[in-house]
Amino acid sequence: MYFYAARQPILDRDKKLIGYELLFRDGVNNVFPDIDGDEATTRLIEGSQFNFGLEDLTDNKPAYINFTLETLLKGYPTLLSKDAVVVEILETVQPGKRLLAIVKDLKEKGYTLALDDYIHQPVWRHFYPFIDIIKIDFLTCNIETIKTIIDDLKPYPHLKLLAEKVETHEVYNQALELGFDYFQGFFFSKPEMIQSKALPPSGMTLAELLYETSTLDMDLKKITDIFERDVNLSYKLLRYSNSAAFARCAKISTIKQALITLGANEIKKLLSLLFAAQVSTDKPMELIRLSLTRARFSELLAISHGKFKDTGMVFLTGMMSLMDAILDESMQSVMQKLPLSNEIKAALLNDEGLLASYLNLVKFYEQGNWQAANQISQQLGLDDKVPDAYHEAISWVNEQMQLMSNV
Repeated sequence: MYFYAARQPILDRDKKLIGYELLFRDGVNNVFPDIDGDEATTRLIEGSQFNFGLEDLTDNKPAYINFTLETLLKGYPTLLSKDAVVVEILETVQPGKRLLAIVKDLKEKGYTLALDDYIHQPVWRHFYPFIDIIKIDFLTCNIETIKTIIDDLKPYPHLKLLAEKVETHEVYNQALELGFDYFQGFFFSKPEMIQSKALPPSGMTLAELLYETSTLDMDLKKITDIFERDVNLSYKLLRYSNSAAFARCAKISTIKQALITLGANEIKKLLSLLFAAQVSTDKPMELIRLSLTRARFSELLAISHGKFKDTGMVFLTGMMSLMDAILDESMQSVMQKLPLSNEIKAALLNDEGLLASYLNLVKFYEQGNWQAANQISQQLGLDDKVPDAYHEAISWVNEQMQLMSNV
């Protein structure tokens, strides 16, 4: 028996991670619409409690979980800690006396409550004093309706608005201007021209690298592994190796290749420079987490697939796939600055090649688009390998992020 779930990040106005919505999946070949809502919630809670561990799925952030009326009546939210979950009341649940009694009881117990895919009706006013978050789907709700909802909520300043299905930078800006507090969607996987971001590398990682490179016989594998767990350092390494100071004929496909190209002396020089220049601690951590997850997830898929002799190329593709959002530049601009192989650039710029197939499978998994993910996994012959690779990637990233936090 396996427990499968995916997660979608929820960010605040500063793009800081505040939680994850957990998305249920029942095996590799099933898609969510075929699963009964009561069963999906029940098995998601069961699995997160006894199979995988809720804290592992959400990295100790609150889990936004959908509840049907039946699962609310059975008291399933109280199986989870009030600090570990945000109780999302599905849009299919009709407002009434039974629901209001449940909402009041959960609120008294200290739970955070949200109305999912909110459909505006006067009767919901009775619930507002006990609700914390209202989620509005920007794909199905027009702006005039959203403005009406905002006006009607003014007497309830404690209510937070969460914009769902924010797929573009324009929609994100629109929700921001309307005063939304939280955001859910994939707007942050594309460039966001809000402010320029400088990416300081992890102090601990730099210190570890300075130590490793201080020995006479450097362990190239160990140094490569350290670079691969830090998105920022990898980017700076690639930029440095692209300097006109280095005569380079071949394009770079892996972190290891970049290190070999530079040589020991230049690596030490780069690290000393970065360590001396480190003055800021402002990191867009969720983007870094997501890029590391993509890198490791893609690499594990490639290992199972067996088509790449050196899966470091796959890891690097996944890692670089969010560099446009991290740097607030177009991917075209980012790629012009980096000495990456044509295969990697084809995947990131043109969605071409096997590298792109791995990356697309990873993206669909992030979004909970099981049908599209399953189609690619079947084409690649990976089927039952994908869920395990996803869980292993999340565990690996959690370990790396824990290391990074100890700065």
